[in-house]
Amino acid sequence: MITYKVSYVVVGGEHPGAIANELERPRVGGRVRIGRALYEIVEIHEALPPREDFAFLHATVRPVQTAEHPAE
Repeated sequence: MITYKVSYVVVGGEHPGAIANELERPRVGGRVRIGRALYEIVEIHEALPPREDFAFLHATVRPVQTAEHPAE
């Protein structure tokens, strides 16, 4: 089983982003919660080649605006 270490970077820099371990590979169009906010993944790039049971990814995300989750 591969663990994906993902660096999430928020478009516009209004949020510092996050680094998280994920059990499933993130996909463009997918959504991720960082803190209390919900974000949509707009880009994914391999940051480093996979090593043993880890893959290192960089994901660019943008805030999702919904009635339940207004963008901050």
